[in-house]
Amino acid sequence: MTGKPDDMTVIAAVLNGDLNAFELLLRRHGVSVARLVAAHVPGEHVAEVAHEVFVRAYKSLAGYAPVKPFAHWLSTIATRSCHDFWRDRYRRRESPASDLSEDGQLFIETALAAESTERFEQLARQADARELLALLLDQLTPLDRMILTMTFLEERTVRETAEMLGISAPNVKVRAFRARKKLKDFLKRHDIQGGLHDS
Repeated sequence: MTGKPDDMTVIAAVLNGDLNAFELLLRRHGVSVARLVAAHVPGEHVAEVAHEVFVRAYKSLAGYAPVKPFAHWLSTIATRSCHDFWRDRYRRRESPASDLSEDGQLFIETALAAESTERFEQLARQADARELLALLLDQLTPLDRMILTMTFLEERTVRETAEMLGISAPNVKVRAFRARKKLKDFLKRHDIQGGLHDS
């Protein structure tokens, strides 16, 4: 291929047997896929999940219909790969705190054992907000985690979230509402609200 071919030209070349052409798609979309994956999985797993995204894309390339841009199709695969990552992680029943650093785990243990709300709030102010968010998201199912991250943290529309996850918009709305309620209940049970406010 000469010049800078568009995605459809590259896809056609791959499907016609030019396997090296797929590398062009990888170079062209690798950063955006890694960025999307990094927003959903722990840092040490970004490379493996991003790799899985391109493996899936390659295997499914013949089924790509150019109704929407290739980048959008790839983002959908990336989103679903992140969801599958969490499903697999939850299936293996790893401890929710397993992705936290030693300091983060110590904070959780100490904070949940704190005798007073004041002491807890003091500890919460010292905690890394990202690790606390990871703990909160671990209270949700893999699908609810993805929905809340996409609609609340990334501010994607309900329709876009539904499309990327392959579920209905009403399902996204109901699950997002329930997930937010579950997190609020968790915060209330552990008296974390004050600490989160001040951090």
